[in-house]
Amino acid sequence: MIILGLTGSIGMGKSTAAEYFRIMGVPIHDADATVHRLMGKGGDAVAAVEAAFPGSVAGGAVDRARLGSFVFGDAAALRKLEKILHPRVAESRNRFLAVAERTGRRIVVLDVPLLFETGGDALCDAVVLVSAPGFIQRQRVLKRPGMTAEKLDAILAKQMPDREKRRRADFIVPTGLGRVENFRAVRTILAEVRDWRGRHWPPSPARRNLPRNPSPWAR
Repeated sequence: MIILGLTGSIGMGKSTAAEYFRIMGVPIHDADATVHRLMGKGGDAVAAVEAAFPGSVAGGAVDRARLGSFVFGDAAALRKLEKILHPRVAESRNRFLAVAERTGRRIVVLDVPLLFETGGDALCDAVVLVSAPGFIQRQRVLKRPGMTAEKLDAILAKQMPDREKRRRADFIVPTGLGRVENFRAVRTILAEVRDWRGRHWPPSPARRNLPRNPSPWAR
């Protein structure tokens, strides 16, 4: 089974690219959606978050604004939160991969905004980066309610620069060229990888030692 990592910085159009993979019939595990579910009403992480950050839960769900007041600008608090969330997200991801393999899926996508930053690319057979020119990125993000240039700069400071992600990615979806080009790029990627050998699932040392699939840039 081929595992594609889908990533991209804020405002790059990753959600649109993910939707195109879905249209093409590819199952997607969305890390952000998983976190929302874990911290939503009745979520598996709610009790642990409240224990670590008393007062962060309201109405049976984590209040993200209250939680933000605990972790924003506090690296130690953020690490504490990550220790709660990351293992649970990984468990959800592994269940997704197991089900996908059992049902005969050939290609799956792991949608992870901070894929490179968290080392998640090591679990993938290839990484698809969604990217656009910086001025387009800023235009998109600054249209969001409550967003300011200062907030955007703070977010970008915590993310790997797009130029470095482009260097490390196996494929790039250029979202600044319009929806038709976006969809064409996704379709081309799927055609490229469909005959590859999966190297990471099911997990085993023997599979990890398989030769790497050919780079799409080697042509």
